[in-house]
Amino acid sequence: MRQARDRPTGPWREPLAACRAGNAEALAVIVRQHGWPTTDQVGAPASTAALMILLHAPDLGLQLGCRDLIAQAAADGLCPALHHAYIADHCAVELGLPQFYGTRVDPVTLRPYPVRRPVTLDERRRDVGLGPLDEQLRRLRDGA
Repeated sequence: MRQARDRPTGPWREPLAACRAGNAEALAVIVRQHGWPTTDQVGAPASTAALMILLHAPDLGLQLGCRDLIAQAAADGLCPALHHAYIADHCAVELGLPQFYGTRVDPVTLRPYPVRRPVTLDERRRDVGLGPLDEQLRRLRDGA
């Protein structure tokens, strides 16, 4: 990932894609056998790592299926609502739909992808533990 960040083009692309695909396959096996790895089952760091693998997985079908599992786990208090916010927005953007929490930002323009009901966005963000979108965008622009 450091190579990808430091050099946008280069020989790292194929190994990174293979790594992401392999991680996604392993996560799919875990999810098929045990369901979504919730915080109470595997701990907060491992549950968050599973989310990061999912967000970078090349398989939208896996992401959509896990989105629903994460939504239920969050509703049951078994994983942070923030996890659902990230995967729900990711899936919405990938499907060409407006996102609900404004977590996805275009890396070129540093502007959020379209957001559903922008008037109440910061309220929804607060409900899942996110700060106001303007603060997130300021930090991105400042390189924080």
